[in-house]
Parts: sequence; structure tokens; C-alpha cells
Amino acid sequence: MSELATVEVVRTTMAKNVMRPRAMTMVLEGEIGRDEMAEIGEMLVSLSMDGVTDLVMDFRGVTHLDYRGLVTLSRRAEVFRELGGDIKLAGLSPYLFTIVQAAGVQDDFDFFAEVRDAQVAFRDAVMVQG
Repeated sequence: MSELATVEVVRTTMAKNVMRPRAMTMVLEGEIGRDEMAEIGEMLVSLSMDGVTDLVMDFRGVTHLDYRGLVTLSRRAEVFRELGGDIKLAGLSPYLFTIVQAAGVQDDFDFFAEVRDAQVAFRDAVMVQG
């Protein structure tokens, strides 16, 4: 089993004295097979139940991704959207992006070259709404 995921940052943002959604970045590493994707799916359910709505998944350290788990990831993103948030993917290599395309879920996510850009996209969305 590869290293799975480490939770990097959990933060709560404030805008106009209104509590905004909690945001976090999940850093993934190594080879993510079918079993690891299932574990990530369970983590995402748990995070959404804990009130996390804005999630950036950092794929910079991922060397391979099992395409069969991407449909589940797409479904989990729908839950985040229903809660008023989203899942954004960052740092995918061209190889990983090809796997995402092969799974047919490329239109289900926003992609960013850099993690920081994905994080800023959430912040900017809050500023536009707030």
C-alpha cells in the first residue's frame, strides 16, 4: 500500500462576520490504487460530515492513479457541491490527466496547475458571493 493522504490545512474563513465554509487541502502521494481510492472516498465522506465543504486535492506527489476510483471521486464531489462547496484538483501531471480523461470525468472537476491557485479560487468565490 502506498502512502495515502495527509491532511495539510484546515481553516475557517470569515467574510462580513458570517462563518464561511471550512476549506482544506488533502495532499496525496505515491501510487493510488483501487483500495486507496476507496479509502479516499471514505475520508471525503467523513470530511463532508465534519463540515468541510471546500477541498483541494493535491496530486503533485502521485505517480499513478487507478481510473476505476475516479467515478467515485466524482460522486463525492457532487456531495460537496450540494453542501455549497466543491472539490478542486491540483498538480496533476499530463499522465494523470490522461487517466482522468480515460475515466471520462474531466468535465466534473476544476483543474489547477498549482495548489495555491485552487485555494485562491475558493477564496475568490467567497468574495464574489459575500
